[in-house]
Amino acid sequence: MAASLLLTNVRPMAGPARDVLILDGRFAPEGAAAPAGVAVEDGGGALLIPGLVEAHTHLDKSLLGLPWYRNEVGPRLIDKITNERESKKRLGMEPQRQSERQAILSVANGSTHIRSHVDVDTVQMLEGIEGVMATRDKLADLIDIELVAFPQSGMMIRPGTTDLMEEAMKLGCEVVGGLDPCGIDRDPKGHLDFVFALAERYGKPVDIHLHERDTMGGFSMELIIERTEALGMQGHVTISHAFCLGMPDRAYVAELTERLAKARIHIMTTGPAAVTAPAVAELRRAGVVVCSGSDGIRDTWGPWGNADMLERAMFVAQRNNFRRDDEVEAALDVCTYGGAAVMERSDYGLAPGCLGDCVLVEGEAIADAVASRPKRNLVVKRGRIVARDGACIAEAP
Repeated sequence: MAASLLLTNVRPMAGPARDVLILDGRFAPEGAAAPAGVAVEDGGGALLIPGLVEAHTHLDKSLLGLPWYRNEVGPRLIDKITNERESKKRLGMEPQRQSERQAILSVANGSTHIRSHVDVDTVQMLEGIEGVMATRDKLADLIDIELVAFPQSGMMIRPGTTDLMEEAMKLGCEVVGGLDPCGIDRDPKGHLDFVFALAERYGKPVDIHLHERDTMGGFSMELIIERTEALGMQGHVTISHAFCLGMPDRAYVAELTERLAKARIHIMTTGPAAVTAPAVAELRRAGVVVCSGSDGIRDTWGPWGNADMLERAMFVAQRNNFRRDDEVEAALDVCTYGGAAVMERSDYGLAPGCLGDCVLVEGEAIADAVASRPKRNLVVKRGRIVARDGACIAEAP
């Protein structure tokens, strides 16, 4: 639902203070006259930044609002995947309720867009997809939610999952997901052939979790690059995590980076603390679009996360040893424009004609806001105020 709003005395991207008009849900040209009776909000000299973009999370899995979960899960990736799949029923997980709780928290913290990977497997079937779609529709006036059909438990190793992936796309998922073609499915050709064929059949982009490290991850990445180029999908493929880009063999990483840039494949990194990670500055210098996300928030994998993409910008900055103001600004760019580019939102930003999605936050400079991470004064979606003083206008169930 589009609205009109006049924001007075705000500083777009820490620039000079001025008034900003949102007219019928879009930013008006600077100096445009506000119509009579338009709603007015005094920005008080606060920073105006575009809406934050949560480009990688799992809305169907959060335990927000549920009793404390005691985590005693084994260290392997497959341990976490298996435990999560088996725990959902026991813990009373309801994908619609849990996704709504997390999405409302995201709105309160300034996110205006979410890309959520949602599990598709032979136990939960399409319950997660249907639940998150219900939240997407319910909160459509507050935040844009995009679903990735995600075979978290594997696909080729679990017969029947490919049929469910097809059904998820028929239901209306916007992105085809994938997961560790070698490490989990042990069939990289079969896995990636199916993922890209499904994407081609439905005309949708691809977003593949790639936890595989070192040369195994590099091998899978090469296969993804080859398929992206062969099918003309440049600009429509994202590799999430891409831990292999942090491997010690920097010559091989440089070669992969050059190929990623040529194929216009995007990279998502959470700025992880305990594993190898892509070097954000190197990727951006090469022309690779980088985005970020919270990943799991208070789930069976770990107790962390608060859906705050301003804090995520801080994590990205710290993981990459960003200290200069321009480097910290780049970390925020990853969590705003980078995510919007990955989600293919061409009308995102603060320029005239862009959707009126923005956040007011205190700070002397962009780097100050990232370092301090104060409550969001105001969150605006298509000209409508959806959060004020750190609280969403909608209550979580």
